[in-house]
Amino acid sequence: MVDVKEVPADLLLNKLASEFKEKNVEIPDWVNYLKDGIGKERAWIQDDWYYTRLASVMRKVYLNTNIGISRLSQEYGSRQDRGTKRYHPVQGSRFIIRNILQSLEALGYLKKDIKTGRSLTPAGQSILDKAAKEVMKNLAEKDKVFEKYL
Repeated sequence: MVDVKEVPADLLLNKLASEFKEKNVEIPDWVNYLKDGIGKERAWIQDDWYYTRLASVMRKVYLNTNIGISRLSQEYGSRQDRGTKRYHPVQGSRFIIRNILQSLEALGYLKKDIKTGRSLTPAGQSILDKAAKEVMKNLAEKDKVFEKYL
């Protein structure tokens, strides 16, 4: 059985993002106008960044069970350019993370618990496991070293 931790993150996120595109996950209208947080100077350049962030948040919830919005905003934070002063860490946009978590809940991949935070549902677990298995199969076809993970 292939675990999400064993698969390279970039390949897994690309696979999950393409699955979200195929499922026609609804993207809010404001996505093209926002930047990712206080520390960023510009908005996103990529058109499909929202799908990648959906996949990334889902993977982070898998790795860190019972995680909330403020912890995720720290994960997606950056450093703020304060001119001649030292750099200072700032949080990412909680608005974007909250909307992503709500859309994942609407898809049925996450569940919300008031005391412990958000965690994956069995449907979310299965979509991550299937994507990890497909990525590992593709890696095993290219290189025989990865066959032992299948």
